[in-house]
Amino acid sequence: MERQNKPPPLVAFRHGAFHRHLALIFGCQLAAVLAICVMGFYSVASPVVVLVMIVIVSVLAWWMARRQWQQVRTLAGVISGWDEQQPDLAALHPDQLPQRTDADVAVLAGGLHDFAHRIAGYNQRERNFTRDASHELRSPLTVIKMSTDMLADEVGLSEFGQRSLNRIKRATRELEAVVEALLILARESDNGQSEHDFVVNEVLRHELDNARELLHGRLIELQFDEPACFALHGSPHVFAVLCGQLIRHASQYAEQHKIVVTVLPGVVTVSGAAGSHETNQQGFELTIAQRISERFAWPMDLQTSADGLHIARIHFPHPLPVTG
Repeated sequence: MERQNKPPPLVAFRHGAFHRHLALIFGCQLAAVLAICVMGFYSVASPVVVLVMIVIVSVLAWWMARRQWQQVRTLAGVISGWDEQQPDLAALHPDQLPQRTDADVAVLAGGLHDFAHRIAGYNQRERNFTRDASHELRSPLTVIKMSTDMLADEVGLSEFGQRSLNRIKRATRELEAVVEALLILARESDNGQSEHDFVVNEVLRHELDNARELLHGRLIELQFDEPACFALHGSPHVFAVLCGQLIRHASQYAEQHKIVVTVLPGVVTVSGAAGSHETNQQGFELTIAQRISERFAWPMDLQTSADGLHIARIHFPHPLPVTG
């Protein structure tokens, strides 16, 4: 029979070792200081010698106590140098600690090891999920878009068929926007593709064109006001998804109304009047927009004006001037 390899036995750590060592150190220091004071009292040593000996004993006690704290300092050094992309899980395993390590420090190291192991597993699952979801969701959406484009070129398509085709197109574009937003939020370290300087006004014009296609057939007017023009350093993709979600949210409750997107110095607002069926619901789109604004530190506040306009205002703390 083949002998199975058994895991090595865990190191047995001593409970209270740190406190016992400190008590021994300071007890010896106290005894030494008392002995030195007695020598000075009976004139065995001069006052200068007594003072020097007390200083030497105190320095030795401090140095020995500092050595006892080395266990915690070493553990803190491992944590401070932790690389999330290439984690060294073995460095936190209790078996890597010396046998004289205090049991409390070993428990702390073991807890950090288990926590780091779970985080590493979470990061791997996140990468697998976002990679698979990105491919498995975008691929059928691409097929649907290509198929609807080909159907739109068919001759003799009935009016009912054309309306159904337009609904499929709108639903596909809405699902595409939702997928983009959810993938951005699902990736903890995702900045929404590469970051660079971009002009806010240019990205908004493109996003408004997409929104007009999405709202095709509905009696909603999209208006773009540009009293200001500024740039940002970041991801234009994330910015477009954020504004697109706000426009989609405003369009959910608008009935034959106008949605106005306005660019002010360091601020973008999306405003619209709600229809009679509006029920003060936040809506899925607004929830996604709020999470994106929190994730990328672009604060957003919601207001309702005196004339019934619902206004979503996004603040950008570090706007850049437009050059060229």
